Formats: sequence, C-alpha cells, structure tokens
Amino acid sequence: MKKVLKDANGKRIHPYVPELCEQLREGKVDRREFLRTATLLGVSAGAAYGMAGKIMGTEMVSRPAEAAETPKMGGSLKVSMQVQEMTDPATYDWTQKSNVARHMTEYLTFTGPDNITRPYLAEGWEASDDLKTWTLNLRKGVKWSNGDDFGADDVVHNFTRWLDPKVGSSNVGLFASMVDEVDTGKKDDKGNAVMGKRMTEGAVEKIDEHTVRLNLNSALLAIPENLYNYPTAIVHRRFDEEGGDISKNPVGTGPYMLSEFQVGEKATLKRRPEKYWGDAPYLDEIRYIDHGEDRSAWLAALASKQVDALFEVDVTQIDVVERLPHAVLHQAVTAQTGVARMQRTQAPFDNINLRRAMMACMDHQKLLDLAHRGKGAPGENHHVAQIHPEYAKLPALKQDYDLAKKLLNDAGYSNGVTLSVNVGNATGAWETDTMQALKQQLAPSGINLELNKMPSAQYWEVWDKAPFSFTGWTHRPLGVMVLNLAYRSGVPWNESAYANPEFDKALDVASALLDVEERRKAMAKVEKILQDDAIIAQPLWRAIFTATNKRVKGFTKHPTNYDQFNKVWLA
Repeated sequence: MKKVLKDANGKRIHPYVPELCEQLREGKVDRREFLRTATLLGVSAGAAYGMAGKIMGTEMVSRPAEAAETPKMGGSLKVSMQVQEMTDPATYDWTQKSNVARHMTEYLTFTGPDNITRPYLAEGWEASDDLKTWTLNLRKGVKWSNGDDFGADDVVHNFTRWLDPKVGSSNVGLFASMVDEVDTGKKDDKGNAVMGKRMTEGAVEKIDEHTVRLNLNSALLAIPENLYNYPTAIVHRRFDEEGGDISKNPVGTGPYMLSEFQVGEKATLKRRPEKYWGDAPYLDEIRYIDHGEDRSAWLAALASKQVDALFEVDVTQIDVVERLPHAVLHQAVTAQTGVARMQRTQAPFDNINLRRAMMACMDHQKLLDLAHRGKGAPGENHHVAQIHPEYAKLPALKQDYDLAKKLLNDAGYSNGVTLSVNVGNATGAWETDTMQALKQQLAPSGINLELNKMPSAQYWEVWDKAPFSFTGWTHRPLGVMVLNLAYRSGVPWNESAYANPEFDKALDVASALLDVEERRKAMAKVEKILQDDAIIAQPLWRAIFTATNKRVKGFTKHPTNYDQFNKVWLA
C-alpha cells in the first residue's frame, strides 16, 4: 500500500511535492516554478515559500520596514476606465467588466501579481495522484450580500452553467477536460453533423455543503489557475432565476456592493456595512469613471487630479506620466499580446503557403521596437510566452524574403497579393502601430497589407467571423490556458476557426504533466504545430503600464490588468 504523506496539520501532501523539492534542490526547476507548482498541488503559499527558503538557504528573519506607513481607513478611490455592460460574468470578454464586478463577485482562487495562485472562496484543494480528481474545500462562514450562506450548491451551479453551451461561456475551452463532444442534431452546409460540447455527466459532484469534487476526463494541472480567469467569478445559485444580470441584481460575496451603474459613464461601489468574511478593505468607496476610448483623456484626468488611477497607460504616454510631479508609473511584465490571426476556412487564408509567406517576412524584434518601444519581448507565432513556466524554446525565427517570395509563388501569387486586416483600438495605439510595422515588412515580398481601422464596438462584432484580424489578448499565467481558450477545436473563443486533432491531443498531454522538463518537451511539440500551421502572425509580447497619484498606497500592477484593491489605501 502506498504511504500517504501528510503535513504537520494532518493534511495530505500530494506525492509529487517531495520530487518537486528535490528538483529545486538540484536546480532543475527555479524558485518561481517551484512555488507555482507546489501551490497548485495544494501546498499553502506560506508553506511553499518556507520550503523554498529552506532548500535554497535563503531563510530570513522578518523585520518590519523602518519607514513603513500605517494604512488609513476610508476614502474614495477614483479610477479612469471604460464602464461596460456586465450582465453575466460567465460571458465576460473584457477585463474591464470583471474589474467592476470583482469587488462584489469573488473567485474560488486568487492569483496575485506574482502569478502564484492562492485559496480564496475555496480555502484549499486536493489533487489526486493522476490529476484527474480535484477536491475543493469551500470556506465556511461566507455570506452572500442577500444574507444567504455560500456553499457547494453555488459552486455546482456555476460549473454547470459555465459548461452549458446555451450560456456561451469561454470557460468551455478552459475546462475542456470536463466536457464531451456531442452531436447537436444540426447539419452544416455540406450535410455533415455539427458537433458541440457539453459537460460530462458527473464532472462536478457535491460531496457535502462545503466540499465539491471535480471528476476530469483527462489530467489537468491548471485547475486552480483556471478558477481565477475573469469569466469564472462565482454567482449566486439563483442567479438565473433572479434575472441573470449582475448589474441589476448585484448579489455577491465580496466586500463591496454596487450603488450606481451607468454604461459608458460610471460605476460606484461602496463597502458593505455588514462584516466581511475576509480582511476588511481600507477604502470606503471605489468609483470608476468612463472617459471614453481616447487614452489622452484618461491621462488628462490624472494630470488634473480628477482621478487617482488609470486602467492602463499607453506605451506612447510613458514620458508624459514621468513628468507629472504627483504621479507614479507602474509596470508589469506580462503575456499580453496581439495576434494577426487568419481563418484557414476562408479564402485566401485557406492557402497555407500564403500564410507561411507572411511569417517569413517578419522580424519580430524590429516589430517590438517599432510598435512598442522595445518594451516587452519578441513573439514567436505560437502564443506561449517566455514568462510562461511551460515555455519551450524553439529555433529562432528569421526573416527570409527569398523564402517568402517562393512561398507566395507556390500559393499562386507570383505578381503579389493585397490583403486587408481588421484593426481595432481596444488596448491602445500600439495595435495600429504594430500592423503598420508589419505592413512595411510584408511589402518587399509583394504582399500589400491594407489596414481596416475600426472602432472597438464594430471590431468586436466581427472579431471571430472576419477572415483576417489583429486581436489583443490579455495575460494568463499559463500558456496552456490561452491555448485551450483560443486554439482548441470548437471552443467559443477560437477566432481563427482552427481545428487540428493533433494539436488538441498534444495540448492534452502537455497540460497533464507534472515534471517541468517533460512538460517543456511536450510543449515544444504544441508550439511547433502552431508555428507550422501558420495560423497566427504574433509580433510581440508587451509590457503594460499604468499610473496612480502618489497618494495611492499598496497598489501593484497585475499582469492581467485585474484591479485588486483590497489592500489599497489613500494617504
């Protein structure tokens, strides 16, 4: 019989943790990867940091900061950010929607700016040895703002609706290991059965009032991190019965309640008067003010002290912020990116030689320098960032116009071709600047790229339908998370209409591996498939910036642009 390892409190320790400790000791994994994996396997963040300190010989006596300021209670934090509709958290497609909602609707887990995932509404979890069974231990004593107790019924309800195709949640891709492919009973234009995805029977199971078990079809390490993706906010079990609109019926477990909300204008959250289950936040009020899409208006509001913080600062505005005497610039290293994605189901992008010709024209470092002032890292056309723990380094991509011209000729365009790409302005001027730089690089091969610049609202109406578009994607702590969301066959956010069973299978394998070296080998295959299929021209990874008034204390920029204000206070 296999011996069950337990910690000092009698809690089971996943059998891979001792192996992980040995890998850290031998230098096979770094400290960041150790902390991330240990916490995913159910080790508390404090215990994981303690293990790392002992192994690396870096234990230190904690001393209070000599000049630490004492946080003050009270005050209203004013933030310039677009105020968008936020009906159903399960269908959120913008971080801004979740930033208003996250102060009242919370998550089972919490991933900090350090990319370490910690317990939240789930006070802990256990993963089976094979990573196919996850037991979530829910926090007791949590009250919804309507007075109801939070419990297992709420969590089961959320998983059930996330994976219901009628809801249309992107979580179907994130939790692909909990769904089956089924015949929808519909036929396509050619008479073939239209397949869909539906939650596997028994995939989520209520054990008792504060315990929920997830039964997966395939092993998955990323379950805790998936639970802090912005469309996984936990809503009340009667959410649908009571209108299915969080802005009109703002029931949540968080420390704030929504007091006013007007799309395109403002959103105000006030601290709940009753006792909150967690540490009480310092701020009395959070006010979001919508200054439109023009980021110069956001900056002007900060400069004139109309607001205390901005959602984001464009890379072109850094110098201006640094000249403001009362402002502080904040930066985060991220996996934020943009992909010029092509739908290979639509002409002319059904021709792989045309797609590959475009890739051969790219000099990724120059694109980064031209479009984002070199702030970030060059892309590699596979949507896995160097900062992702499972990233595998492939041979460097090189610009090759001779190859591009040959491929273009093989594609039937010996006299060149004109292509049109849709470009929005959702995340700043860098989107247009990037495509303008790509246009310059494509020209010598005979590819003429025309930019169809569109307002954000118009862009997002067609983002998953147009044959060629440049889409901004936000940061996720794992590469496999975005790959499951964006490139797995048949998932809602698969904007390129990519469907490759070999890729899906390779992604399943990589998602299940605990050993970091084996996982990187598996990810090398995943990345190479995407590169070879030439679905996306990915120019760069970008650093992101924001700015606050100096009186804003305790703020750290989150790489996913999540507003985490529970520890923020005003001097």
